[in-house]
Amino acid sequence: MANPSLLILPGDGIGPEVMAQVRRVIDWFGANKDLVFDVSEDLVGGAAYDKHGTPLHDDTMAKAQEVDAVLLGAVGGPKYDDLDFAVKPERGLLRLRKEMDLFSNLRPAQCFDALADFSSLKKDVVAGLDIMIVRELTSGVYFGEPRGIHKEGNERVGVNTQRYTESEIARVARSAFELAKRRGNKVCSMEKANVMESGILWRDVVQEIHDAEYPEVELSHMYADNGAMQLVRAPKQFDVIVTDNLFGDVLSDCAAMLTGSLGMLPSASLGLPMGNGRPKALYEPVHGSAPDITGQGKANPIACILSFAMALRYSFDEGANADLLEGAVQKVLADGVRTADLMGPEGGTPVSTGEMGDAILAALDAA
Repeated sequence: MANPSLLILPGDGIGPEVMAQVRRVIDWFGANKDLVFDVSEDLVGGAAYDKHGTPLHDDTMAKAQEVDAVLLGAVGGPKYDDLDFAVKPERGLLRLRKEMDLFSNLRPAQCFDALADFSSLKKDVVAGLDIMIVRELTSGVYFGEPRGIHKEGNERVGVNTQRYTESEIARVARSAFELAKRRGNKVCSMEKANVMESGILWRDVVQEIHDAEYPEVELSHMYADNGAMQLVRAPKQFDVIVTDNLFGDVLSDCAAMLTGSLGMLPSASLGLPMGNGRPKALYEPVHGSAPDITGQGKANPIACILSFAMALRYSFDEGANADLLEGAVQKVLADGVRTADLMGPEGGTPVSTGEMGDAILAALDAA
């Protein structure tokens, strides 16, 4: 059988620096676990604009449609702030999500024991936290029509439309239930059915999919505002949270800060299965391009490395190897290895981006 294929898009800012460490991890699995990937690399974001005048070349988009998974670093930076909206670096990422139809965004919030003190919440509230937020990514208020700003009488009015179809809700609900079966077997669906008709439909469809297809999974419903409160009150009550595009945007960022550092957070955006059974997939760290530390060797590569671990788990059915990589990260952190963003008040000397990569590879060797 052919090797699984990966398209790497390092992007801008610290993207190439952190992605270089991912390449080392990919090579390690090829050399030590007979898990060899066919890897290609291309441009996205500002880097693509500099070369092609567009944040995503059509040829790159075609490659993304053909491979088994895409790994992306980061896009954007102040150099591109004055560009026309249509060619800003972020448009390249949005095009990937839209044309690959990546409707299910997976945002894990896992608090490693060694970093529990970094959370703004009390240690006992977040220690051992491991939740997954599944955000619908391609519909809802960000895409609904009509939208825009127009005049009514003497004042301007801004309009955005919250719109969901049954099928759009059903497919992301199935994604959440399938994930829950691999985890704690619990799903909490969040919406605003008390004030929004789209929320009523959301709750009805999620319940229907559960009753017909996943009765073995525990399902609960919660209003999204209460969900935000519960995330900071008792986050460990949750396993998988499924919610719409707008609420998912807010709730996933709230959950991200429970863990203490954006430099630790991976994400996955998944679509429907391809001919080989693997889902269309894009994996990327949650953090941005961090132009203030670009080129200084200070970037934390862990979020990007853990994004590759998600690819192992969700695209390539390599759960054991994903566990191995996540365990190596946990070991390094437990040993006190820290990049600058993870330095506590006790001080110390932070390691560089490459030295963090060295430590993770050494932990893999020792595992």
